Amino acid sequence: MLRWSLPGRDIWRIGLVEAPIAEVARHGFAPGALVHWLPEEARRAFLADPFGVWRDGRLLVFAEAYDYRTRHGVIVLIELDAGFSPVRRSVALREPWHLSYPQVFKADGDWWMIPEAHRSGGLTLYRAAAFPHRWEPVVRLELDTPAIDPTPFRHDGLWWLAYSPSGGQRRKQGRLHLAHAERLSGPWRLHAGNPVRDELASSRPGGTAWLEDGVPHLPVQDCTRTYGGALRMLKLVELSPDRFQAETTAPLRPPLGAGAYRQGLHTLSACGPVTLFDVKRIDRRLC
Repeated sequence: MLRWSLPGRDIWRIGLVEAPIAEVARHGFAPGALVHWLPEEARRAFLADPFGVWRDGRLLVFAEAYDYRTRHGVIVLIELDAGFSPVRRSVALREPWHLSYPQVFKADGDWWMIPEAHRSGGLTLYRAAAFPHRWEPVVRLELDTPAIDPTPFRHDGLWWLAYSPSGGQRRKQGRLHLAHAERLSGPWRLHAGNPVRDELASSRPGGTAWLEDGVPHLPVQDCTRTYGGALRMLKLVELSPDRFQAETTAPLRPPLGAGAYRQGLHTLSACGPVTLFDVKRIDRRLC
């Protein structure tokens, strides 16, 4: 996850709404929607990029924990109780390089994580050695660029990976690349049309992809005003190894109860009957 919005620093906060992702994508955050908030972090720190799974009736949230004093992100695991309040927190994954955007999912009988780690120079697939607390690297995924906000999904018998390329701010925030593979571990083949999108309003991935009537839908960030300023939904109406066509929606804005955190929304992730998200405020005291 990239942070910029000067003067000041982006401070993110995680929430969840009691509605499935397709409903939130279609109708936004309805005024009467049940929204729950995780507590704010210390002044120079934040939580962002939430992804969740259910286990034994409790929601496990994996997220980026970032502190401006160290400028280093780690992946934390937060267990929520039945009322969606945090009861336990631990570090799930730490590396010498910055980590964020921890896509966690189950496939082929195992639990997997693909966190963003572009400062390592690549992208690594992790498997749970002891879910949910211990993860081990399995393979480095060979792509055309260190992947920003890598988002895996299945479609037409293939694994797909949506991501933005590393490089300058405009590339990271305004381009969408795709790759596909028969197996999660690869080999991965690049889409013939990369970059399949090149615009700040709807290119950089921003959460969980899902299928609706067999059509993939992907949250993407609208960075025209500020990094992670809003989310749009990208409907992939045509997707094959050599073809791509998509339709985009109007921007999705933060819920009414976001308070000071109404200056951005850049992750929307599915977790059955609930949807996780993050919102931001810009702290101009942290220049």
